[in-house]
Amino acid sequence: MEAISSGNLPDRVLLQRGLQGDNFTLLFQKIRHHKIPFQMVPVEKLNRVTRKNHQGVIAFISLIEYQPLHAILQSVFEKGETPLIILLDGITDVRNMGALVRTAECAGAHAVIIPEKGVAPINADAIKASAGALSRLPVCREPYIPATITFLKECGLAVLALDEKGNNTLYETDMNRPLALVMGSEDKGISTASLKLSDQVISIPMKGSIGSLNVSVAAGIALFEAVRQRRDIP
Repeated sequence: MEAISSGNLPDRVLLQRGLQGDNFTLLFQKIRHHKIPFQMVPVEKLNRVTRKNHQGVIAFISLIEYQPLHAILQSVFEKGETPLIILLDGITDVRNMGALVRTAECAGAHAVIIPEKGVAPINADAIKASAGALSRLPVCREPYIPATITFLKECGLAVLALDEKGNNTLYETDMNRPLALVMGSEDKGISTASLKLSDQVISIPMKGSIGSLNVSVAAGIALFEAVRQRRDIP
């Protein structure tokens, strides 16, 4: 309850089934008010997570502080810079998450957006894989990715979904403009809703027989094409 009151909202909370009492009621009200993901579980599951005295509640708290997306965009526009935002749609591998954020920071991206659910946890492994970039690059956590895409478009950003089925390649695409790049998971790709809302679906031209790239590698290719175009390097 102290963490929630101080604004350090958990990524999710496990609650023991059957808990009662005033403290539990107050805690549950705070969880619902702040729309924190929660799950009612048997005490055995809590005991598998920790052997310490959990008192029927375990909260998973991020190692970083999430930033409000609207404030990030406002700051970028006020500086006269061209926004470059990365939106991660369903990436669940911790190391891919870390490697991708590391690349985004090196490419000068302004922020990474992740969903509240269905994404790799930002834990010590993710921060290590990012070489510390997760502590430097602003991360925004949004409840519903399609609504976030709509908001980005309303703010004047072009939303490009990077997918192997894209009609145009990224080398044929103008990336020297306010831009949000959508990346999906390696197994499921970008969600149908996100693809439909995106302004363009673009691809990386491939010559090999495998036909797909690791998501962090694909993001690196796209990000540094944006860097090349923005620096006007032939």
